Amino acid sequence: MLGQMMRMPLTIHSLIAHGARYHGDTEIVSIETDGTTRRSNWRTVSERSRQLSSALGRMGIVRGDRCATIAWNNARHLECYFGISCGGMVCHTINPRLFPEQLIYIINHAEDRVVFFDKTFLPIIAKLREHLKSVEAFVLLSGRDEEAAAQVPGLLFYEDFIATGDVDADWGEVSENDASSLCYTSGTTGNPKGVLYSHRSTVLHSLAAALPDTLNISAREVIMPVVPMFHVNAWGVPYAAAMVGAKLVLPGPGLDGESLARLIDAEGVTMALGVPTIWQGLLAALKKRGSKAETLKRTIVGGSACPPSMIAEFRDKYGTEVVHAWGMTETSPLGTANALLERHGKLSEAEQAKIRESQGRPPYGVELKIVDDEGNRLPEDGVAQGNLRIRGHWVVADYFGFEAGETLEEDGWFETGDVASINAEGFMTIRDRSKDIIKSGGEWISTVELEGIAVGHPGVADAAAIAARHEKWDERPILLAVKAPGADVTEEELIAYYADKVAKWQIPDKVIFVDQLPRNATGKVLKNKLREEYGGVLTGA
Repeated sequence: MLGQMMRMPLTIHSLIAHGARYHGDTEIVSIETDGTTRRSNWRTVSERSRQLSSALGRMGIVRGDRCATIAWNNARHLECYFGISCGGMVCHTINPRLFPEQLIYIINHAEDRVVFFDKTFLPIIAKLREHLKSVEAFVLLSGRDEEAAAQVPGLLFYEDFIATGDVDADWGEVSENDASSLCYTSGTTGNPKGVLYSHRSTVLHSLAAALPDTLNISAREVIMPVVPMFHVNAWGVPYAAAMVGAKLVLPGPGLDGESLARLIDAEGVTMALGVPTIWQGLLAALKKRGSKAETLKRTIVGGSACPPSMIAEFRDKYGTEVVHAWGMTETSPLGTANALLERHGKLSEAEQAKIRESQGRPPYGVELKIVDDEGNRLPEDGVAQGNLRIRGHWVVADYFGFEAGETLEEDGWFETGDVASINAEGFMTIRDRSKDIIKSGGEWISTVELEGIAVGHPGVADAAAIAARHEKWDERPILLAVKAPGADVTEEELIAYYADKVAKWQIPDKVIFVDQLPRNATGKVLKNKLREEYGGVLTGA
């Protein structure tokens, strides 16, 4: 016997419709690329999103077509999130920090038909546009700008463009299983891989994100997502905020500590989300300003582990709770969040602080397990460490453009590439990275790519890139290199060799020349030994 309840599709339309109807006057504060402040609200965002969707339809963009964004966290970018997806098209957010060749690959692989971008990224568009095979229109997220028009022939302007749309237009028929947005991984091994989210997965992710034991989002919050909207959809915050009708403070390009501290005080921010390096700058700025950030209840930290000293400083100086969260592009990204259990209220402050150092527990909708190299499940005793696997309602099934069945393991779970432990209460702690990938300031850096470039230098016979500890960025790449016979290559020369081959922030901080690299019996470099010996060279440890 079947249940006899209404069946309403889980679509992104329902999120923005709810926000507009029941929280229409709730503010959206947006810092523009020129530093000015623009104030909107959920009703206006909904109306302008509908206009954008209509304008795209009149241009000939149809259901399933990809439309890219290269933009900061601001109101027009937010309108793109909803206007593109609710029109049945796919919102493809792009990380501008990637190397130009990766940007070209991503846009061509996605077959984007339109690219929306902020003026900050005008030089990127001007340089790359001739290599983008599928793009038919470039839209600057502003009013008319003659300076920009001179650099990109045929450039369209957002305000003019949406004026061609109808504010009362219907969104159109969209299934909950239709694609809604597309994000690419950072290309840590080989080319970046696309993760194609659905309306259903996004709505379920939003519901989970708002739960008290995850991000605890409600209409009483003033939320400032510092994590970029081009980084896994700002961790899903724009969708969850629309669902509950929370006030959003979008910081634009000013992500320095002083700018963020000023926004927190001016707008009464209660909750902020970002990577640890952002919070280092914020803490320094708060100290300099003499601000107590009195409204800031909690910060959500992801991307890399938050140092215990930072957790303590937020708690003791500002009364701000730090919540660890973990996830990845393939998981939308919410995989875990750290919230204490009722029984933990009886523990000492030091014992509670120790628990908060972990990445937390999975919410409903996600399952985790750790396995050995043969795929055997390991005990969840907080001691055993294994390869972390995940499955759930908002976890990737197949990478975009891949053949079905190529992405998941044989057991139907997704292999995260992290090594972790899980205790009896379900708290998961990341212990290491199984593929030796470097994570600097929340961004991945491929050791394989760095090594390939190094050995391409005629003065280098062999090389290994490893992560070295760094006070600001958590990790930075360093290179261990073996000189070719008779070569006299210097450290400065080898670092300069990277200049036109990778993004500047991916270039190794240091080169150390060694006689040979340690290898195992099968010829693989023993990077654990290298990390033990050289992991502290940048901190003097």
